[in-house]
Amino acid sequence: MGKVGIFWHNSFARRSYLTGGNRLSDFPDAVGEILKRKDVTLYTCKRVDKDLVLKIHSEEMVREVESFPLCTTAYESAGGVVEATTRILKGDIDRAFCFIGCGGHHAGRNHFWGACCFNDVILAIVNAKETIDKDLRFVILDTDAHHGDGTRDLLMWMNERDVLHLCLCDREWHSHNNLWYDFDATWVSYEWDPNKAYIRLVENALDIAIKFKADFFFWYMGFDICKGDYGSLGIDKETIVEIASIIRELTRSYFDDKLQIVLAGGSMRELATWIIPRVIGTILDGEGGSVDSREESDT
Repeated sequence: MGKVGIFWHNSFARRSYLTGGNRLSDFPDAVGEILKRKDVTLYTCKRVDKDLVLKIHSEEMVREVESFPLCTTAYESAGGVVEATTRILKGDIDRAFCFIGCGGHHAGRNHFWGACCFNDVILAIVNAKETIDKDLRFVILDTDAHHGDGTRDLLMWMNERDVLHLCLCDREWHSHNNLWYDFDATWVSYEWDPNKAYIRLVENALDIAIKFKADFFFWYMGFDICKGDYGSLGIDKETIVEIASIIRELTRSYFDDKLQIVLAGGSMRELATWIIPRVIGTILDGEGGSVDSREESDT
């Protein structure tokens, strides 16, 4: 079963996403029952080291982030993601779920936008390769509704060959080096069953991930694709949990169970409160249980 780390900072409940406002205001209480388990550890996100940040972001951009009011949680958000990766690779925990106050995938070398400030996942990868093993290979699956342009920008700038980036977004493209893939997900909202169509897209991406033979799997999990949220593709909330189950089984079989989920886009408090405990329950037990009983009436 293994150990799971949950990375959280109290500021995330008060100063979360520009597009979310109070989306995390029910936390950490919403995962209170999960936190009682002996195989779960709650970590308070520490600030990421600025020297590490400056390895991927320009000094000018960092100054802009530090002066931008909507990026007040940038250092803690990235810090939790970096620490989670390190702890998984060192064997302190087996899997992790990382809450954030501001996002990462729209943060490139010299730009940031869309409520993203520092590119948390790229920072985690750079740190892991420098401090643990330079030959580590990673997969990033991004199921936020929008293109992870900052992540792609940094991977190109770094000329990184040990990272596979799979992005379900608004375009269809892949690079000649077979490291960067975009899957157009916009059409699924026109399907008779958007949920099945979207899961097929995820499975297509995961087929590529298996062939890459990496050591570690990042899932950049957006719930903005759900009905009613700002990036809606007509996806039901239950589908996010189903995808979590698929990814859990895949990483158990092909990635030595090294899975890190990083919360991405999504604005609706009720979706966050319903989905997140069930996703964490899935990476604990392989099923979307282990949630507070007060929420069960929503199922």
